[in-house]
Amino acid sequence: MGRKVPLAVGETARTACAPGLLRTGVDEKTGELLPAATLAQRVGWAVELVCGMTAGLLAAHWNAADVDVLASGADAGGRRLPSNAWMALRRLGWTAAPDEGVRVNDRIVRMAQEQAGRVLRAATWRADLTAGVLGTWPVDPAKRTPEEWDRVREAVPGGRSLPSSVIASRTRQIAAFAKRHRRMPTDVFEMEAAPRTARMLLLSGCDGQQATIERADEPSRALLRLQLPTRPDPRSYRDWTWVACPIKLPPPIPASAVLHLPTLRVTGGQVRADLTYSHPVAKTARTGHTVALGVDWGLNTLLSAGAARMHDDGRITALGAGGMFRAAGVLAKQHRLRRESEHLHAKADHYQRLIRGNDGHRLAAGHAVLTDEIRCVSDRRSNLNDALAWAAARWAVDQAITAGATVIYVEDLRSMEARGMGRTHNTRLSQQVRGQIVNRMRHLAAEVGIAVVTVPARNTSKHCPQCLVPLRHRKAPDRLTTPGWKWAICPSCRWQGDRDNGAWQRIASRGLTHQAKTVTDRASGTMVIRTVADNLETHAVITPTKTSRTDRSKTGPTRQRTTRPTPRRRRTPSPAGPPGPAGKRPEGHAHTDRTRLPRAAHRHQDVTTISTPTNRHHPRGTALGAGFHLHAHATPPRWETPSPDTMSGMGSLS
Repeated sequence: MGRKVPLAVGETARTACAPGLLRTGVDEKTGELLPAATLAQRVGWAVELVCGMTAGLLAAHWNAADVDVLASGADAGGRRLPSNAWMALRRLGWTAAPDEGVRVNDRIVRMAQEQAGRVLRAATWRADLTAGVLGTWPVDPAKRTPEEWDRVREAVPGGRSLPSSVIASRTRQIAAFAKRHRRMPTDVFEMEAAPRTARMLLLSGCDGQQATIERADEPSRALLRLQLPTRPDPRSYRDWTWVACPIKLPPPIPASAVLHLPTLRVTGGQVRADLTYSHPVAKTARTGHTVALGVDWGLNTLLSAGAARMHDDGRITALGAGGMFRAAGVLAKQHRLRRESEHLHAKADHYQRLIRGNDGHRLAAGHAVLTDEIRCVSDRRSNLNDALAWAAARWAVDQAITAGATVIYVEDLRSMEARGMGRTHNTRLSQQVRGQIVNRMRHLAAEVGIAVVTVPARNTSKHCPQCLVPLRHRKAPDRLTTPGWKWAICPSCRWQGDRDNGAWQRIASRGLTHQAKTVTDRASGTMVIRTVADNLETHAVITPTKTSRTDRSKTGPTRQRTTRPTPRRRRTPSPAGPPGPAGKRPEGHAHTDRTRLPRAAHRHQDVTTISTPTNRHHPRGTALGAGFHLHAHATPPRWETPSPDTMSGMGSLS
């Protein structure tokens, strides 16, 4: 089948990846049906052969000179290096070979060269960053002056748009090396050893002589054919046979998508495939947007989002009251796992110091158990972060689709450092999955032609969305005399509301007014607004919408009210609930046959901000088997009928 995607006007090709599973295979030479375990064994033999050659290439060329040659893009004769990594390595004469006596075809060597070339090309950025930091080493590594920050950003390629946390982490790494060795390192290759080789088969570096993939008669199925060894150390080409593996395509892959050769990995005794496909999608535009979704980040309220519309006369109005994605329970579980992981790491390090390399020590078995437990906790944290990132990104994109928005403006917090908020808050901020959420958001938004643009975060929560005057922040709407940060009040136009609601309005209005300054980053291909212009910022305000109230003029006689002496509400307290279904119904809406309320009735799901509860939060989702969704709450969109702005012009509530 052809590998070129047919495109219509206004469409572009999009390449994505979906997970798949190889459950069985058929050896075409013998006709033997290979079960999942046998197939995983044979794929694992091929992975070992590729990993051995890749590790040899990385160890031989993990130095500054070879990486610079590969990054220069030209060989010794001045000819331009090919874009494929394996072809570039062959042009430079960097070859790989299996162990003596082992026979592999050229495509297996090509996969090893492709994987090693990608790793060496990726090391160029780390080498340039380390060289820039070493060349502008500050007087105090713990705290750079503004002049020192300017110098290091000029020395690092793309340093003006580089997050400060990346430069700070590289500085700490160099300082730790200098403290340990009592001298400064020469480059990144002295501080870091050659990276470990990933255990996978990059079939994309091969051609039809090693692997092919075609769609089957059914749209949801495909057939992957590849050559696999019949023994761990194949001695001749007769020890390689073709294996046909049927694949059930996952639902995200459309029926019209063009399939590419996947990447195979052996995990838990199963062969997992990263199925790559290309399909046409609508092009995303940098400018010309009239409806935008603004997204603001929070600590407990992970996302706050709302839509805004730019009218022909330049006015910007909010569409509805917006919504919030709260994941306090998920984040609480994440922090509990983090504390458990820190405790296990500390205990394992203590065991390691006591063992001192003695494998026969009586604590060696306990150290092995701790190592396995650390790996399990790390996997749980990774799975939880991945589920949270997909859920939050899916919610944000659904909000944009519902509102009819063509762009999502996200607050850019890459340069934010968690400092000055206490040990607990600093750790929680530094370990949030904002980067993963933005990546997932771009992936999902590209399917429907919605652009995702990052905007500067300066003063988005500090200034009023209606008049740009600095806000006064208080604890809560019912505690206006208590200093805090959650509730915002404007001293000029008297607007007041949740701090995050005002922030997403500022982000959406800033993005709409600065959309002409949207650029595409050459390195990552993402859209970004890097600077804020003062003349455009003055127009980035939300115009309050006038809500029409129902006419309550009298049109007829007043309805006669009954003169019954019994009031509508009881004046005497209701009796306590009986232990059984018999007896008088107690006050309230609880059924008489239920002795306790359901779990959902105890959850805090109010939309309006209230005072901080005094009792400690005890999430019970995992303990009771409810899992992830008990602690991830999202408010539904309300774009159709904008709710009246009851908070503007209220003045003080005290």
